Amino acid sequence: MVAILLGTGFEEAEAIVPADLLRRAGVEVTLVGLDGRQVVSSHNITITADLTLEELDQEQVDMLVLPGGLGGVETISSNIHAQALIQHCYDHGRWLAAICAAPTILANLGMLDRRKAVCYPGMEELMGSAVVQKGSPVVVDGHMITGEAAGSAYPFGLKLVEILKGPAAAAQVKDAVHYHG
Repeated sequence: MVAILLGTGFEEAEAIVPADLLRRAGVEVTLVGLDGRQVVSSHNITITADLTLEELDQEQVDMLVLPGGLGGVETISSNIHAQALIQHCYDHGRWLAAICAAPTILANLGMLDRRKAVCYPGMEELMGSAVVQKGSPVVVDGHMITGEAAGSAYPFGLKLVEILKGPAAAAQVKDAVHYHG
């Protein structure tokens, strides 16, 4: 199962577009609210999560997705239970995916040390010893997938589909939504 963490102030496109693309490919996706099921996004859109973090069975998580949005990143960074889930996924070789400002969470935990990654332009100094690939919409290094920004939500989501279901499934979803990037 793919768990997408929603902290107050998350960037909508970076959570919902990957969730939609993954679900179109038949992947089980669970939206996880850090502070309850009702989560307010960075642009004041309230999303109802499928579960709260307390209800999530971390053993069921095959991939953990961290959307950006400065508020959402702050919420995830300051939540010890979210930090423990990230560490658990890392320690057990699960996929970790982060987009926009969220790769800085992984960098702060030392998970991107000497790995290729991308983040929101201008945040490179917060990426520790990661080898930042400026201008790349999506970068995969080991079990880490990073995306540049909200504008990268489609290539990021399609890369997640490709990793979990293969290139043919990603191509089928890309065609179904008429994405031409």
